[in-house]
Amino acid sequence: MDGTLVDTEPYWMAAETTLVESFGGTWSHEDALQLVGNGLIDSAIILQDAGVDMAPEAIISHLTDAVQASLRTHGVPFRPGARELLRELKTVGIRTGLVTMSLRRMALGVVDLIDFEAFDVIVAGDDVENPKPHPEPYLQAATLLGIDIADAVVIEDSPTGLRAGIASGAVALGIPHIVSLDEVGAHELWPSLADKGAADVVDLFTRITSMSGASR
Repeated sequence: MDGTLVDTEPYWMAAETTLVESFGGTWSHEDALQLVGNGLIDSAIILQDAGVDMAPEAIISHLTDAVQASLRTHGVPFRPGARELLRELKTVGIRTGLVTMSLRRMALGVVDLIDFEAFDVIVAGDDVENPKPHPEPYLQAATLLGIDIADAVVIEDSPTGLRAGIASGAVALGIPHIVSLDEVGAHELWPSLADKGAADVVDLFTRITSMSGASR
C-alpha cells in the first residue's frame, strides 16, 4: 500500500521524525529508509533504539494516528497509474488483494477513499504473525482469494515486500519509489504503473511463468 498504491511514505517519515525528536533523539532520512516496507514491530524496535521510550504497540498506534491525520489534512496521494490499473483489473475480472504491513484500520481508511471496490481481500500487519519479508502475508492473501500463490502477481515498491513476494512463490514485480530495488531479485522492474493495464500484467505473468517452465 504505502509507496505502491499511495505515496504515504513522506507522511510516515515526518511522523517518525517528530516522535523521535520528542524524546530528544535525531532521525535522518537514511534512518527512515530502514523502515520502508518493514513489519510494524520491527519498525517500532528500531524507533525504540533511536530513543523512543514507548511500548512497541504504542509506537505503532501513535504513528498510525499521525499518518491518518496527515491523510485527512493533505489528502491521499495515489501513485501514478495505481488506481487506474486496479479499476481495469476489476473490470476484466482479475481478483485483487491488498497486502500491507500497516494496521488494518489504516488500510481500510485508504481503501475507503477509492471510488470503487478495488480489493477483494485485505491482509494487514495486524492480521499476520510473521511480517514481510516472510511470505505469510502473501500466502494468507492467496488463501483468502482462493488461488494458488503461483498464479499471483505481487506488485511491490520495497526490498522487504519484494522478498516476501518472491519467497511466497508469486511472480514478483517491482515498482521502485523511495528505495532501489536493484539486486533484490524481482522477476521484472517497471519504472511506474502509469500507462500500464491488465494486459501488461497478464503478459508479464505469461512471460515469467513460460520462462520458468511452469504449466498453467
